Amino acid sequence: MTGKEYSLIRDVLDNNYINEGDITTLFEQNIATLVGAKHAIAVTSGTIAIFLSLAALAVGPGDEVIVPDVTFIATANAVRLAGANPVLVDIDPSTLNIDPEKITKALSPRTRAIIPVHVSGRAADMAAILDIAGSHDLFVIEDAAEAFMSSLNGKYLGTFGRLGCLSFSPNKSITTGQGGMILTDDDVLHARLRELKDQGRPVRGTGGDDIHFSVGYNFKLTNLQAAVGIGQLSALHERIQRQRRIYEIYSENLNGLDGVRLPGFRLDAGEVPLWTDALIDRRNELDNYLMERDILCRRFWLPIHTQKPYLSSGDRFPVSSALMPKALWLPSAFSLSDRDVYTVCSKIREFFRA
Repeated sequence: MTGKEYSLIRDVLDNNYINEGDITTLFEQNIATLVGAKHAIAVTSGTIAIFLSLAALAVGPGDEVIVPDVTFIATANAVRLAGANPVLVDIDPSTLNIDPEKITKALSPRTRAIIPVHVSGRAADMAAILDIAGSHDLFVIEDAAEAFMSSLNGKYLGTFGRLGCLSFSPNKSITTGQGGMILTDDDVLHARLRELKDQGRPVRGTGGDDIHFSVGYNFKLTNLQAAVGIGQLSALHERIQRQRRIYEIYSENLNGLDGVRLPGFRLDAGEVPLWTDALIDRRNELDNYLMERDILCRRFWLPIHTQKPYLSSGDRFPVSSALMPKALWLPSAFSLSDRDVYTVCSKIREFFRA
């Protein structure tokens, strides 16, 4: 917390309106302005942001949606929630993002959409993905849950596709506890998303004699949560600078170390490392070695094709199968000092020397 959240939450309580309202609208406007999107629609989570994006595009039962094999399982789960079938695709070994060449091979007559994920804030190959989507009349929904304020050559991730989805869960650059946002420049989709998140109403109603134009749901973000988000935004610039600096120290001290490879970030192009990730030989041993010294890392997701709901042969995913047992997020909290990060680097080098 930044400390600014308390007074903002107190104002919401004093105003005696804690449901979604004017503070949520202000939060939406702030996010839209920051990333250069025409519309931002606040919802309960990044998962629901993806689900509602699919629903707004009428993607559902019988449809297929391309999803990377390496992402948090929520990406695939959101497709299932919409009633569609996630089709898993292997990753590019250099970026850990979805491989555009593999997307082309996975297309079928039932494919309706592609969901690229910007892993750790590193941009997926949007030029290639948008080209594929344009050639096959497909929708692109960006999962930018890890990429808020990360950009590529002047354009923010989450604003390349038809829709972009953000997450404000507790481990992101800013948090609302749980929460998400949908970004779009499309006025028609914006109106449809407003209906879908609020019981089919195009505008906020009374809960009484409202007109409901379609089936909708309840995925509103409350004024209380939005107040936290606005308070968090006060520290956003400082946090982004810290995240960049943490990666720079890791890069300076670990690049060239035998047994360690950083996929890296294009800082000059605008990418923001939410976390610094690494591919490490003897990953589990290093992780345990650091844990014994009170240095806590986080092992990467298991490939989705290995999870019971999406179980599939590893033969189709040679890259994710080979790399995920090596993938590790290094300590990356923006509360870390330079000295902390240098200490982590020193212990990693110590492990490999030993």
